[in-house]
Amino acid sequence: MRLPSEVMRPERMGAAFPTRLSFMRSLVRRLHREQWQIESTAFDLDDQGYGHAIYAARGPHRTYSLMVFSNPLRDDQRTDRVIAESWDACFVLFDGLPTSAEVKRLAVQAPRQEGGRFCPSDLILSRANRSVRLYEHVRDALAEGRQPDIARLAEVGYLMRTTAVYGNGKFGTCDRERLTDRPEFAGPFQAEMLIVYLIRCFTLDHVEHVARCQSPDTFVPMAGENKRFLGIGNATGLGMAPFLITHPELIHYWANTREIALQKVRSTQWAQGQVRQRFYELLQRVKGHVADWCVADEVQRRRIDELSSDLVRLCAWVDSETSPLERETPWDAVYCWAVTEASIECQELVVSLLIELYPGEIDPLEKCLATDVRTPLDGSMQIGTLRNVIEQVYAWTFESDFNDRDANTYFWYYSEDKMEPRLGFRDNEAGTEREMPIAVARDVQRLYQCLSSFSVVTPVATLLMQYPVHRHTVGRVQTIAQYPYGEVQANLIALGSRPIDLLRWKLAFFGASKFDPKSNLWTRITLYQGAPFPCDLPQLDADDWCFPVRPRVA
Repeated sequence: MRLPSEVMRPERMGAAFPTRLSFMRSLVRRLHREQWQIESTAFDLDDQGYGHAIYAARGPHRTYSLMVFSNPLRDDQRTDRVIAESWDACFVLFDGLPTSAEVKRLAVQAPRQEGGRFCPSDLILSRANRSVRLYEHVRDALAEGRQPDIARLAEVGYLMRTTAVYGNGKFGTCDRERLTDRPEFAGPFQAEMLIVYLIRCFTLDHVEHVARCQSPDTFVPMAGENKRFLGIGNATGLGMAPFLITHPELIHYWANTREIALQKVRSTQWAQGQVRQRFYELLQRVKGHVADWCVADEVQRRRIDELSSDLVRLCAWVDSETSPLERETPWDAVYCWAVTEASIECQELVVSLLIELYPGEIDPLEKCLATDVRTPLDGSMQIGTLRNVIEQVYAWTFESDFNDRDANTYFWYYSEDKMEPRLGFRDNEAGTEREMPIAVARDVQRLYQCLSSFSVVTPVATLLMQYPVHRHTVGRVQTIAQYPYGEVQANLIALGSRPIDLLRWKLAFFGASKFDPKSNLWTRITLYQGAPFPCDLPQLDADDWCFPVRPRVA
C-alpha cells in the first residue's frame, strides 16, 4: 500500500478523482439494489416555475421527502457566496411524508436558510441558483421543439448549482446521531447525497415544466441521454476544509479504504479478457471525459492539457507490443508506469480507473468508510514514547521553520455572521486569539520542544497538568499514531498553502468531478453527471456512469 507520507500530501490530494467507493456511487447502488421508488407527489409551480414541489423517496424501511420552494430572484441577488440571502430555490430533506402544516412551516423557514428555525424532522437544508445562460438555452430549445446544443451542455454540465448543503444538527436540523441506526444512512454523508440526487431530479423537471408552459404546442421533453449528462452543480469554499483536520479517525478510514482497494487491484496476478476489455473501454471514455472538462483557471487548464497528453501515451503503451496486460501483475505495471512517466493528475486518475475494474472485490469495502470512533487521550503514556511517535509519525512537521514569517502567514477562524471558516493574515488582521486548531505542524513542534524539559519516563498527564495548552496536540499525536492516514501532511498556515487541494480531495470522495477552481480558496464542481434518474434505476447497468462523456443524441 502507498504510505501516508505519499498520499496525504496536498499536492497529491489536489489531484484526486472520484472512485466507485465515492459516496454518490454508494447511494445510487443502494437505490438500485433496494428498488427505491422516487416520484413527485406535489408540483404546484406557476408558468414561471415558482411555487413548491414535493418528491417522495420510498425505500424498504422509510420514506423521505424533498421539499422544494422556488422563488423569483433578481440577477443582482444571484451569487455563490455564503453571504447571499436569497436563492432561486431552497430545499429541505424531510423525514417521512409532510403534512400540510409542515409544508406551510417550511415554506416560511426554508427560504430563510441560516436564519430559519428547523426541527429534528428536517434532516438536510440546501439552496441553489440557476446557471442562467444554460438554463435559458435549454428552456428555449425544448419550448421550440428541439434538443439543446450538446457543446453548451458539455461546457457547463448542470442547470442549477447548490451553494450549501447543511445537516448534522446545524441550524436545528436533525443530528446525525439520530440517524446512525438507519442502514440507508450508515455510510458517510448519505443523507446529503440523497438530497442532492433529488434536487437534480427537480431541476430537470423544472426546466421541462417551464418550457412546456412557454410553448405547449411545440414543446418536446429532453432526450434521456442528454438528461443524464446534466448533473447538479455546487460551489464549495473554505467551510469544507477544516473537516479534514477535525475528524482524523474518519479521514483515515476513507484514505485507508481507498488504498486497500488500490492494493487489491495492483496485486491481481492476471488480467482476464473481460477486465482487459473493460479497461480499454474506460480509457477511451475517460479521454472524452477529460476533453469535456472546461475551466478558466490557467493552472488547472495546463494540468488538464498535460493529463490529456498522458492519456494518449498511456493508450499507446497498453496497445503496444510491450503492453503489460498479458503479463503477470499487469495493473501494478500500469500504476508504476503512471508514477514514472505521467503527471500527478494522471497518476490519481489511473488509481480511479483501476479501482473501477473489480466491483465484486471493491464494493464491499464501502462498509469500511464510516466510523464514530474518537480516540481518548492516554495520560499514562510516557514522555519518551510520545517523543518517539512524533519523530516517526510527524517528521514532516520539521520541514517548516516557524521563525520564518512565511510559515506563519495565515490563521483560521470562524466568521461571526455565518459561522463559516475563514483565512486571516496574521500580521495585519485582528482575531488571532480566536484561531482554530488547524496549525498542526506548528503545534507539534511546540509540543516537541516542551518535551525536552521532562524525563522520558514522566507520564503525559504530568506534562499536561503543567502545560494544559498542549492537551489538544498530545491527543492528536496519539490519534494519528493509530490512524496514520488521518493527517494532512502540510503546514496549512504557510504562505503557499492551497486549501483548494483539501477541498478537491474531500469532494472526490463525495463523487464530484469537473473541478473548476475559482481561486485557491473555492471551486465549482459537478455532482451526479451521468447518473441514472429514478426511471433508469431498475436497469442492470445503473452503476456504470463513471467519467461521463457528452452524448451523441441530436
